[in-house]
Amino acid sequence: MMKIYLIEHVIGAVAYDENGNIVDYITNPRDLGKITEELLNNEKGIPFSATVELLKKVNPQEVVVENEAEVPKLQALGYRVSYEPYSKVSRIFRESLPKVAIDIKFASNEEDYYNFLHELSLEYTRRKLRSAAQKRDLLAIQAVRAMDDIDKTINLFSERLREWYSIHFPELDKLIEDHEEYATIVSRFGDRGFLTIDSLKELGFNEQRINRILDAAKKSIGADISEDDLSAMRMIANTILDLYNIRRNLNNYLEGVMKEVAPNVTALVGPALGARLLSIAGSLDELAKMPASTIQVLGAEKALFRALRSGGRPPKHGIIFQYPAIHTSPRWQRGKIARALAAKLAIAARVDAFSGRFIGDQLNEQLKKRIDEIKEKFAQPPPKKPQQQKPQQPQKQQAKGKKGGKRRGKRK
Repeated sequence: MMKIYLIEHVIGAVAYDENGNIVDYITNPRDLGKITEELLNNEKGIPFSATVELLKKVNPQEVVVENEAEVPKLQALGYRVSYEPYSKVSRIFRESLPKVAIDIKFASNEEDYYNFLHELSLEYTRRKLRSAAQKRDLLAIQAVRAMDDIDKTINLFSERLREWYSIHFPELDKLIEDHEEYATIVSRFGDRGFLTIDSLKELGFNEQRINRILDAAKKSIGADISEDDLSAMRMIANTILDLYNIRRNLNNYLEGVMKEVAPNVTALVGPALGARLLSIAGSLDELAKMPASTIQVLGAEKALFRALRSGGRPPKHGIIFQYPAIHTSPRWQRGKIARALAAKLAIAARVDAFSGRFIGDQLNEQLKKRIDEIKEKFAQPPPKKPQQQKPQQPQKQQAKGKKGGKRRGKRK
């Protein structure tokens, strides 16, 4: 009965007997692209082409392999296969790797072998990084993180613009709360004296707001400034408006990517919130592996660990609080709705990651039905629990004598 130990390496496939002697071998061609492809396929359990050729040549009765994933494939070829990692034979092979590479004519010398191994390592790493970058969920994650960075930048620039322009028109700060509207007014008009009814109507303001803005402009206590000063302010305002346009374009891009990557999650919570869930989880695959209870508190990890340390109440929801049905509901209903949403998100993520079927409409219908049940059943807040009174501690008996005081009783 012939038993061989099969060793697969970039140099080729080598068959050893039980005593660690080489029975036969097939050398790989020195083609970086082909060997890299063989290595990537081998991770999935596909044997090297040199391995298949070697087994046909040797025709053993039993084969011992190091890669467990290969066992079903080799068994399908008609061989009796067993799995034995870190065997004595494999250690013998790796201890003399450069010598074996020279003996089977893969390399001319040790330097040649190590140079090729270095080039192959670089190519293999590039290929792995490229395959990871091809995952579209990572693109969605980067897009939503870019949108969050843009939001922070818009808020920072808007606060600076408001402080700066308030030197000229301080009353406008309280009249216009929206940053984009404020930046539009500064960019288009500059001087408060250029504001008119018609121009403000073009921006979409109603008559009441227009009258308030024009009245404030006439009675403003702000200082008069030069055109050069207004030009500097307009540069900041134009930058803010450009950032808003970039954010809108990114949002449209994100919507398209999310519908492709995670259509069921997107159908439940929308592209932006869905992408934020992927961002916190790390990827769609990681989100799909999470239980509903973990999805429910994603984004509230600090509050959760603080509650675990202090023994307080754990958070009822994390980032899914942005879901409209949660943040618009009464406080006592939010936890129940968050639990229902997290359960549907867990199903949606698993279907998106492992199946690809679209069941978003069905999940949405079930979720809305459950939310209606919660709102109907828990329409009124729960009664407050009576506070338990702490048991009174028995008073300690006072000491008969006090330090520094006079002793009572007769003096002997």
